[in-house]
Amino acid sequence: MTRPVNLQTHLTSQRHPLYRDLTFQVVVGIVLGVLVGVVWPNIGAALKPLGDIFIRLIQMVVGLIIFCTVTHGIASVRDMGKVGRIALKAMVYFELVTSVALVIGLVAVNLLKPGVGMHVDLATLKQGMDAADHIAPAPQGFGEFLTNLVPTSALGAFSRGDILQVLLFSVLFACGLASLGEKAQPVLRVVDATQLALFWIIRQVMKIAPIAAFGAIAFTTAKFGAASLLPLAKLVGVFALTCVAFLLFVLAPISYACGFSLLKLMRYIREELVLVLGTSSSESVFPQLTEKLSRLGVNESVVGMVLPTAYSFNHDGTCLYFAAVTVFLAQATDTALGWQGQLGLLLILLVTSKGGAGVSGSAIAVLTMTLAATKTIPVSSVALILGVHRILSAGFVFVNIVGNCVATVVVGRWEQAVDREQLQRELHAG
Repeated sequence: MTRPVNLQTHLTSQRHPLYRDLTFQVVVGIVLGVLVGVVWPNIGAALKPLGDIFIRLIQMVVGLIIFCTVTHGIASVRDMGKVGRIALKAMVYFELVTSVALVIGLVAVNLLKPGVGMHVDLATLKQGMDAADHIAPAPQGFGEFLTNLVPTSALGAFSRGDILQVLLFSVLFACGLASLGEKAQPVLRVVDATQLALFWIIRQVMKIAPIAAFGAIAFTTAKFGAASLLPLAKLVGVFALTCVAFLLFVLAPISYACGFSLLKLMRYIREELVLVLGTSSSESVFPQLTEKLSRLGVNESVVGMVLPTAYSFNHDGTCLYFAAVTVFLAQATDTALGWQGQLGLLLILLVTSKGGAGVSGSAIAVLTMTLAATKTIPVSSVALILGVHRILSAGFVFVNIVGNCVATVVVGRWEQAVDREQLQRELHAG
């Protein structure tokens, strides 16, 4: 079945004045939000719903978009061997790259020691811990994680927005359609039309992205204040340096080896990257990334399989965050934590974090519940990073998005499922 291409060609083919560029609008929204949060903190604190509403509007359709993308991609292939091959290559890539991210994060935080010398008195953190207590659910073991991959109800998976459960159901449904052959074509046409309608919704929602970024940043600045971020500036600096190092020394060489420029790819998705800096939610850009990667010439079956899976398993930025924060908390509280202890704790964090990527606030919840389960680093120490978590989360979500896009193109190249000429043409024009 022939699918319409370039759903937003008019957005990229026409040159608009700068003030109409979405990236520029979001940046202006962020700057104005910081100013309002600093000058009028009471007003800034009241603007939080602007960001929350935007994220909810995106979450409203993300599950259906994953379903439509995966279903159409797999059912159109009809080759279950190819589907399995794509999934295997993607998972191998995810594990290798996230492991490298883990090592880089550990090395950086141990060399630069942002928390050494703080000698934090845990008794002073009780009030901060009160704010963190409510986000610490019961620890989830690996067996429970596997069990929770399977939804008790397909509709329930969509209503909860559980990415892994939606993905599992979508794959099974797509395989069932693929087994029907030509009989599945009417259903695929409905799925295709539904996806086009969902992308129309996303295009309308994106028009309020600058307002959402404005509200989210105004609230963050008003609540924590610019001055309150200074004591933890070293942690933020170390984390930012680690993120840059990962982009330069890991993702850039991988991109170069696969025949495309990381810088050009980041420029191509610049609107999405700026948006996640404001919202700290990768879910807010999933639909747009799905469309842009398809426009790059990546086969829809690869995009449909790799990108949704990457959202749950490819946690490049989250690995850097966990490495920086856990060791920082140990250093700040004078907790003895050797290399073996660090690796063990972070491996547990990688398991417990599955399915949480893309959900704003999930990282600190995973961190809290894991510290409570392992009893290695005092759980109350999490209060130390509450003031800068928003900044850190914007950083690791940014890296996650770049990493997921690189992974999709790389797996597509491995599968010879990327139109190289279209890839270069789009990246050059972007």
